[in-house]
Amino acid sequence: MTKEECFYLGKIVAKFSFKGEVLIKLDTDEPETYTEMESVFIDYNDNLVPFFIDASSLHKSTLLRVKFEDIDTEEDAEDLIGAELYLPLSFLPELDEDQFYFHEIIGFEVIDASHGNIGEVISVNDTTAQPLFEIKNGDKEILVPMNDDFIEKIDKKNQKIYLQTPEGLIDLYLS
Repeated sequence: MTKEECFYLGKIVAKFSFKGEVLIKLDTDEPETYTEMESVFIDYNDNLVPFFIDASSLHKSTLLRVKFEDIDTEEDAEDLIGAELYLPLSFLPELDEDQFYFHEIIGFEVIDASHGNIGEVISVNDTTAQPLFEIKNGDKEILVPMNDDFIEKIDKKNQKIYLQTPEGLIDLYLS
């Protein structure tokens, strides 16, 4: 299993008990979806290693408390702090037609109502307060907030995103 075949689930952020339990900060709006997992892949020494889960539960509603098989001491758990967790892409829940995962839209053509084709989505920046489409237009990069008011339509079949951006936004990048 490679990272390209998986999605990032979260990161082990702390030990929880002397029995080897850990706390995981999940990268999701619905952490309860992941309380019944049997296993995960952990990025350990630059390899994705499967770890089986004995028990898990939500902790303070945003963290997942996990007891992994064969991780029985604080020292074992300490070794995993900071490690990233992954699951196969096939584990992602199906979305409605008008919803998408960020990785799905990479390579989509972006059509703006005023400017026509403005480029291709090369990435999604979700480190800002509001996620941004990163669009490549020749040698320029255009950043457009992923705002429901700007997105007219997502055509997954034809790999196109139709936007209605505020006047002047695209011009900032193209002029």
